[in-house]
Formats: sequence, C-alpha cells, structure tokens
Amino acid sequence: MQWVTRVEVEASPDALWKVVAEVERWPAFIATMRRVERLDGKEPGPGSLVRIAQPRMPVLTWRITEWTPGRSFAWQSVSGGVTTTGTHAVAPRGDGSSLTLGIDQTGLLAPLVGLLTGRQTRRYVEVEAMSMKRRAEESG
Repeated sequence: MQWVTRVEVEASPDALWKVVAEVERWPAFIATMRRVERLDGKEPGPGSLVRIAQPRMPVLTWRITEWTPGRSFAWQSVSGGVTTTGTHAVAPRGDGSSLTLGIDQTGLLAPLVGLLTGRQTRRYVEVEAMSMKRRAEESG
C-alpha cells in the first residue's frame, strides 16, 4: 500500500527543510504527532533512531535509511510483519518550494494493515504535509 501527497509551499526550500528535518519539534505544530524523540543522541543521518507516538497508532521506532541534507530523508519501521517506509522530499519551485510526503507499506500483512488503517494513514500524511507547509510559510 502506498500513499503520497504533494503541496506547494510559499517559503524557500531552506525554510521548509528546517521544518521537515527538525523532527523532534513536530508535535508542537502537527496534530497527528504526540511525541517524537531521537533515541541515540546522534545527528540525523543513516542509522539514527527516532520513536514516534501518534493518536490511534502504536508507538513505533523508525530508523533513518537515507538523509540528503536540504533535500530529503527516508526512514523505516518494522512491526507485525509490515515494513513501513516514510519519505520526505523538499524541492525548489519558482519563488517557493514543494513538499512531497509518502508512506509505503510492504510485507505479507501489508494489504490487511492497509485495509484497516489506510484511510487514517492517508489523512495523517495530508495533515502532516499541510502542517509543515503552514509552519514553513509562517517562519519565512
């Protein structure tokens, strides 16, 4: 199962990236995030671990698998036989930027999990994208 959303942002790619990359700050402005904590004290990058608590979702630990400063990052979480990959990409667009967020679930139980949680997951991705857009536009 895969969900992707893209929004255009009236802020520079640098301003948007700052919002996207500072994951520990997400709960302050994203309603779908209760708690985000880095577990290893490392600077964000491949191998870094982050624990996320969200409403009506299990608490999951995510491992950053890709990190391109100023551009994108991806992370993965494995739970109950399902591997979930989240992607976050910032790109320049005219005088502003664009943000693309994606969730991809694979594994034997992915179709069942998608059936049970797909609507909520899609809504969460949309809320997160709009919240990041709003935060970046407010900050410059």
